[in-house]
Amino acid sequence: MTDKIPSEQRQRVEELHQILQRANYQYYVLDNPELPDAEYDRRLRELQELEKEHPQLISPDSPTQRVGAEPLKAFAEVHHEVPMLSLDNAFNDEELQEFDRRVRDRLNTSEPVEYACEPKLDGIAISILYRNGLLERAATRGDGTTGEDITQNVRTIGSVPLRLLDNGVPEVLEVRGEIYMPKAGFAELNRKAAEAGEKTFVNPRNAAAGSLRQLDSRITAQRPLELCVYGVGQVAGATLPDRHTEILQQLNRWGFRINSEMAAASDIDACIAYHHKLGDKRGELAYDIDGIVFKVNDTALQRRLGFVARAPRWAMAYKFPAQEEMTVLKDVEFQVGRTGAVTPVARLEPVFVGGVTVSNATLHNRDEIERLGVKIGDTVVIRRAGDVIPQVVSVVASKRPEDARAIVFPDHCPVCDSPVESTPGEAVARCSGGLICSAQRKQAIKHFASRKAMDIDGLGDKLVEQLVDEGLLHSVSGLFHLKLDELVELERMGQKSAQNLLDALERSKDTTLPKFLYALGIREVGEATARNLARHFGDLEPLMQADEDALQEVEDVGPVVAHFVAEFFQQTHAQEEIEALRQAGVHWQPEEQGGSDQPLAGQTWVLTGKLETLSRSEGKDYLQRLGAKVAGSVSANTDSVVAGPGAGSKLNKARELDIPVLDEEEFLEMLRERGIEI
Repeated sequence: MTDKIPSEQRQRVEELHQILQRANYQYYVLDNPELPDAEYDRRLRELQELEKEHPQLISPDSPTQRVGAEPLKAFAEVHHEVPMLSLDNAFNDEELQEFDRRVRDRLNTSEPVEYACEPKLDGIAISILYRNGLLERAATRGDGTTGEDITQNVRTIGSVPLRLLDNGVPEVLEVRGEIYMPKAGFAELNRKAAEAGEKTFVNPRNAAAGSLRQLDSRITAQRPLELCVYGVGQVAGATLPDRHTEILQQLNRWGFRINSEMAAASDIDACIAYHHKLGDKRGELAYDIDGIVFKVNDTALQRRLGFVARAPRWAMAYKFPAQEEMTVLKDVEFQVGRTGAVTPVARLEPVFVGGVTVSNATLHNRDEIERLGVKIGDTVVIRRAGDVIPQVVSVVASKRPEDARAIVFPDHCPVCDSPVESTPGEAVARCSGGLICSAQRKQAIKHFASRKAMDIDGLGDKLVEQLVDEGLLHSVSGLFHLKLDELVELERMGQKSAQNLLDALERSKDTTLPKFLYALGIREVGEATARNLARHFGDLEPLMQADEDALQEVEDVGPVVAHFVAEFFQQTHAQEEIEALRQAGVHWQPEEQGGSDQPLAGQTWVLTGKLETLSRSEGKDYLQRLGAKVAGSVSANTDSVVAGPGAGSKLNKARELDIPVLDEEEFLEMLRERGIEI
């Protein structure tokens, strides 16, 4: 005999379903959560208690059913009623224009064709079937005709709706999309794996694929996966819009995430402009993309164009230059950085990757060499993403030659021959030579002179190296004792250039305490930490006298940074160098301590687009001087957005969230009103 469940409890369970499903939609799809995390957790716990008391109330679409089920022994096969076809690829503008010519020829028209434009996410293609609004089955693409049933795994992904929203959903709806891992989630997953001594993933796509193919869905539930839909397969019991972009908007209303960069292009020239625009901002996106997919937007025209054996005639993927390639590791050299870090650098057989020819790549440290198991002579996979330094990510073991040689990490500095030391718990080995090591001296001077530090115009890397190599420069303070007659003797240094450098050195003496602290090159002290230290202590003397406990009272300064700061100022040579700089005339005004009464204290600002009067970096610096936090993305917590020409998705997001937007002139006026001289 079954328990009789009070109607009010049944009703409450249904209410909680709706509340939590709506909250998931706002969080995962709209990226605009309204229900605080604590309140979401309370509602979820209430639902769990009700289901525990009355197990009959547990339904497949319950928000509690995302934790993963018992492991499978194997994945079942799934037959795709509508084949999941692949796409033809274009690799340059001419090939995309040729695709457009073929489309118009088949349609027998000379008029422009409208295309839907979508970023091509670098993830795993997926099919998800809904019946009467409930998730029934999810499958991989497989060979396009037959895939694997991964329903249990897909159910654990928060952005996959278990029940569709709204009325009017089709009786049968099969959505097609990409399951991927955002960059931030990938980095965190690898960090935790490294800490646990486990194998790390090569890239986000491999991490997503490995997570989806877990027979134990409880493992998948712990991985930061997302779904973004890009089309439909089977549809029965409803009529969809007749434009692809409008179909995606309808899917969004039913509860699915679609890509916010999606757009419609009026002709093929607009498609090319879109591709170039997305290519420029590719590195700023929160996820990896490897190209743009262009689809004829009119679905009636899609049907007229039809398919070839393996691909639709109405779609084309315009790929970006490859970010991963194979090449041969010819040798390994060891470079010494500003803090003495000894970094292995792979010398490679040159290969074209990520839009440039790469002949060098980082191997990071000794631990990374051991993890990869890499040897000189190996064929390796290298990766380059945006402006990131190329790195060796894996070894093609099957191609290892018989004469491959082990990489021997040096025990003495390759520059000054001082012992190389390793601190317990640190992966980085360091030269112990300090400023007697010319490599460290050069890097310290380059950092000191850089734009975000002392901003010494005209003192480039090559000139620093030349000054050190010629014996004219032994320390950062020595910069302010350079003589005109010494400089003009240098190769490619005329009288005017030498005088310009001396003038720039003189101007740089008038600086700020945050810039001076950053210029000193203290380990782990970046711009933000330098600014916090300056605001907290007000001037240099109290900072130099602070112990580690006092330093940890500074915002964002923990035990590690406090130790490095205290250790730096306790060093005799650091004290002598600071005194020499002050004797040379380097000076600043004391900072106003605390910062709580700063005009923008507690506010979060976002800069987007290109500023013409200021650089983005200068704009960020001014905002931080006024107490604001400058974020890289727009959210409900953003107070204001500064938008210059070319602003895109961040500006759109700000308008959607009704966040105040300032153009450059309004931004400059705001800065002037608050005492910033521009």
